[in-house]
Amino acid sequence: ARCGTMAASPSSGGGLIAAGAAARRSEDIADLIELFSRTQYRAKEVTPRVRVERVEKRCLELFGRDYKYSVIQNTNGEVCGHYPRQIVYLEYESVEHNKDRFESTVQISKLQDLVNRSKMARCRGRFVCPVILYNGKHICRSSTLAGWGELYGRTGYNYIFSGGSDDTWAESEEVPEDDSAVRNGESQLFDKVRGLDIKLLRYLSVRYICDLMVENKKVKFGLNVTSSEKVDKAQRYADFTLISVPYPGCEFFKDYKDRDYTAEGLVFNWNQDFVDAPLSIPASFTKNLNIDWSDYQSWDLVQQTQNYLKLLIHIINSDDESGLLVHCISGWDRTPLFVSLLRLSLWADGLIHASLEPSEILYLTIAYDWFLFGKCTPFFWQIFFFCFNFLKHIISEKFSAVKKRSDLASCPSRCSSPSERQVRLEAVRELFLAAYSSTVGLKSAAPSPSGAISGLLEQFARGVGLRGSNTII
Repeated sequence: ARCGTMAASPSSGGGLIAAGAAARRSEDIADLIELFSRTQYRAKEVTPRVRVERVEKRCLELFGRDYKYSVIQNTNGEVCGHYPRQIVYLEYESVEHNKDRFESTVQISKLQDLVNRSKMARCRGRFVCPVILYNGKHICRSSTLAGWGELYGRTGYNYIFSGGSDDTWAESEEVPEDDSAVRNGESQLFDKVRGLDIKLLRYLSVRYICDLMVENKKVKFGLNVTSSEKVDKAQRYADFTLISVPYPGCEFFKDYKDRDYTAEGLVFNWNQDFVDAPLSIPASFTKNLNIDWSDYQSWDLVQQTQNYLKLLIHIINSDDESGLLVHCISGWDRTPLFVSLLRLSLWADGLIHASLEPSEILYLTIAYDWFLFGKCTPFFWQIFFFCFNFLKHIISEKFSAVKKRSDLASCPSRCSSPSERQVRLEAVRELFLAAYSSTVGLKSAAPSPSGAISGLLEQFARGVGLRGSNTII
């Protein structure tokens, strides 16, 4: 894999052209973040149309550089209103020099049918969707499983009054009256919808399911609105390897902002009433990572994110045939955080998106993993910012997915020159910080006693500058 292009010297005509192209790419990222800050993407109502269509087209072009892909059409949000209008299914790497490429056995028509039939199983219809292709294995994202409160609500409302028609669910719209009949009807409905969800997972060869929820079930107004695979009473997901890695939601990142965007020393309060999902990882994945998982509740945000990322990389490297699903509750804050970190980490190792430069992989992950799949929830911008600022904490070869000889693996500790991985991730982070500071910007929670801007804010002031009028809301 080649290293991404860094800042060009203007000492020659070629250098001036390269510098101009780099400047344009940086402007593209700033423009994307500015659009993101003003617009919530909706598949059925794309506004502003020209700018959003430009983003969609650019994503397809960047995916097409290294992959043969098909598209699941979601033109008016009929498949999922919170997913891209053109959902990319990566089939195989298209680079000619890759002699060991993995060809897809998936038929896009069958995949589209399974998607349509299984979407009811998950919260907000955010079905299991493949987003990264690594060594022929799919890394997927979704929301968690729908609980009976949401499931009955959507069968009786969403698929009737939204203009949709799906005969699969017509027989499940009436709720029986007596308790035993209710339980029986509920079980039959779950058998159907979760059975179809499982078919989709198996069709995509997904074996590992990583659940980031800190709850077993999400309860609102006394109802189990959402559930998760780990507490499915009928154990329908027993054939999958379930990994429970509770990670705080976007609300926690208000504390990150209040501490001047400093994650070191920031520890989640695990004693809150709603937190009932324990960390649960199969021993086969924990024994080789040299991490004391029993200490997870004492980790700060940096340690927790680092260790979870190490685990995910270990999982996708441990099996040559099976894919991975990552999800939180709705799948639009914690989920893109780890999907984006995985995409950037694997790219930095030269294992995916091999032809993309730092500005291009940054554009792709912001646009596809966050904007087109996302929703601006409260405190969203804090977790979004954390994702890219966090890259400084994973530059080490300890986070590399490349299997190296032991003598080479110990070279971060011994070598003075930065690794290619470090150079690439630092380039992405610098591009992001510059674009972010010029658009959304940062605001310190309170001045420090000395009146100085601390940590990252000081770096901004010295390096790329702060725009005082721009704040994160």
